[in-house]
Amino acid sequence: MPNVGGHLSRDFEAELRELRSRLLAMGARCEQAIHLAVTAFLERDLGRVQEVVALDARIDRDEMEIDELALHMLALRQPVADDLRFITTTLKCVTDLERIGDEAVNLCERVGEIALAPAVPPHPELAEMSAAAQSMLREALDAFVERDADRAEAVLRRDPEVDALYGRVLREVFAWMRLHPDEIPAGQAVASAAKYVERVADHATNLAEQVVFMVRGVDVRHRRSERPRP
Repeated sequence: MPNVGGHLSRDFEAELRELRSRLLAMGARCEQAIHLAVTAFLERDLGRVQEVVALDARIDRDEMEIDELALHMLALRQPVADDLRFITTTLKCVTDLERIGDEAVNLCERVGEIALAPAVPPHPELAEMSAAAQSMLREALDAFVERDADRAEAVLRRDPEVDALYGRVLREVFAWMRLHPDEIPAGQAVASAAKYVERVADHATNLAEQVVFMVRGVDVRHRRSERPRP
């Protein structure tokens, strides 16, 4: 008599590996999209915009494919305990990843606004913010795959760093616009770009919060609301 239970178990393990692999690939595309978008903005390079748009379209497909696989597993495999928590956490994580792709596109939309501007406010913190946000995203994804709640907690502790940089960008941009009243659109574009990068860090933080819940069963989602914003 065939070992049906063993066969189903092997199929389920293969599906779990595929789900994990697809999520990592989606996360890598998100990181690449943000890197390209920030580079395009800093260098006023319109040539990179279409590459980001194409990546975002692939990220959108990732979301739908991962959702389909996860829902298939929930319906047919009826997972329990750790496996159930892993799959349901994946469904939440892909939403944040998809929004990171959207933020990259939003950032690219600001490139056209500054590409021909005669003057742009200084914004050295934007590159630093982007590096921190990308690092947070990478660490959150690694924590997810490794089920490492301590690593996820480390990501949570980095969010105020990006918030502080965002606050500095805004203060510098507003001061610059007061001195350059004819270049308000360029200032607004820089402020918007910084906001998009700050949101990427927020989404990475959301991912890390989901990891903590997945591993420890502790909901830490609203601890940030108790901290003052810049």
